[in-house]
Amino acid sequence: MTGWIHRAPGWAVALVCAYAAVLLCVGSIAHVTDLLRHGLRPYTWAPLWLNLYWSSLALFDTLAALLLLRGRRLGVDLACLIMTTDLAANWYAVYGIQHSTFVDEPGLQRLAAFAVLVLGTAPFARRHLRPALAVSPVER
Repeated sequence: MTGWIHRAPGWAVALVCAYAAVLLCVGSIAHVTDLLRHGLRPYTWAPLWLNLYWSSLALFDTLAALLLLRGRRLGVDLACLIMTTDLAANWYAVYGIQHSTFVDEPGLQRLAAFAVLVLGTAPFARRHLRPALAVSPVER
């Protein structure tokens, strides 16, 4: 049943990983900029725990991007974790705190589209990437 996942072309996986890495870097830059401008609590309307989570993405987005560019499965796993939790956090912020809707929030729409890309391509990408502790012939 999952045989078609194993036949994903390597070039397509590399392209998706590079695209995801670039978008994770964009997110990282946004979070670093917020940290530099406003400290650990850049969104005064949000609770502290949510601010700390978003601030931590400055590190985790960068780490996931680097792992993806190095061809590591852990990069896909971390990107999936980030996208799932970030989408949940933003959804909570939009609906639970700001009392807005998905239609009114283009940032949430972009995040949801990126989450669909990451989560939808993860099974294809993982098959082609190296485990976290694998050593390539060049690194030996």
